[in-house]
Amino acid sequence: MGLDMYAFTTAEPITAEVDFTTETATELAYWRKHPNLHGWMEQLYRAKGGTDADFNCVNVALDADDLDRLERDIRHQALPHTEGFFFGTSRPDEIDLDLAFIEKARAAIAEGKTVFYTSWW
Repeated sequence: MGLDMYAFTTAEPITAEVDFTTETATELAYWRKHPNLHGWMEQLYRAKGGTDADFNCVNVALDADDLDRLERDIRHQALPHTEGFFFGTSRPDEIDLDLAFIEKARAAIAEGKTVFYTSWW
């Protein structure tokens, strides 16, 4: 058990920023127990109107502005400290993985795809 985190892309039209479903998705990134990134994504989910109490197994779309804010917060070590049952601890060596994800996500958006985050714990 633990926090498994994913970013996916889809070419399907997405009409909502949160809590949407998709028939086809391609994995773009995977993180295992990176709770501070998860906390950042939960804040984004709530800001976009998400209401799932647990923020578990729900989708939140990421646009170019979201990625810019995420990159800034990663570079300034400003991801929110986040704890949870079996969430583990974020590590400094994850910064490179996070920044690589942002570059891949920007490329996917440039191709007209939707990038989204989800988790399962």
